[in-house]
Amino acid sequence: MLRSAQLKGILPAIPTPVHADDTIHTDAARALLRYLLGQGIDGVVPLGGTGEYGALSRAERVRMAELTAQEVEGRDVPVIAGVLDPGYHDAIAAGRDFAAAGVDGLLVLTPYYTNPTQAGIRDYFLRYADESPVPILIYEIPYRTRIAIAPEVLHELSRHENIIGMKACNTDMWHFLRTVAGVDESFAVLSGEDSLFPLHVAAGARGGIVVTASLLPTAWQRIFTLASEGKTAEAIALHRSLIPLMNLAFAETNPGPMKSVMDLIGVDAPAMLAPLVPAAPALSADLRTELKKQLAIFEGR
Repeated sequence: MLRSAQLKGILPAIPTPVHADDTIHTDAARALLRYLLGQGIDGVVPLGGTGEYGALSRAERVRMAELTAQEVEGRDVPVIAGVLDPGYHDAIAAGRDFAAAGVDGLLVLTPYYTNPTQAGIRDYFLRYADESPVPILIYEIPYRTRIAIAPEVLHELSRHENIIGMKACNTDMWHFLRTVAGVDESFAVLSGEDSLFPLHVAAGARGGIVVTASLLPTAWQRIFTLASEGKTAEAIALHRSLIPLMNLAFAETNPGPMKSVMDLIGVDAPAMLAPLVPAAPALSADLRTELKKQLAIFEGR
């Protein structure tokens, strides 16, 4: 059973390589996972927003969960699958399917569109945790869901034995500081913001679910090591060197730009799922140039 102590370091949020017919590109997916595992990642998060969860068919989501679990099997690398359904019954059904496919934990998104109250959010996660066959992490990303979870609610939820952590994508640092100050000691807060990662670690995050770590895991591991050792200024300086890459990677909706250059790490599957489209050629070219530069620095390529 996945424990909160295992939630630390760098856990890349990975894209879902697909064919033109919207099915999983198995070879490319395995190539991505082998690349990341070879770089010593601490966990892997398929089927989040970066994984285009909402655009994949239900069957392909389960295939991706199963493929990821198979590739990681036998390693101390937790697989935490995203669950991004807006309604409880679809969300718990997806979680059960992913657990049966072999994942270790679930990253469960705040229910959206219905605009629930804080009491509704609290009850939703408590019910999900009671019924989930594997431990869950809360996924708070208010700039997508349009609703934040109050720190006091997160404090209460952190004390449920089957809620072991969260991906924090609230860009309000005051909210983050108040959240970390009151969660249970057993609860792992993970940064979900590439842009704020070293600050989140300095403020108490145990690591992060990082999008661009799929491209540059070594760079993010160095930033984490520095930040976790209290070398915050050095971590920020190294993080600053990645700002051009982050600006380009997120200049259009993720993961379009990132998918367009992943052939540089041996993952040639640039196809996107509707309604997303491939990155603009000029943007892709600029990102390719920047990624080549960073790979030369961090991997000696």
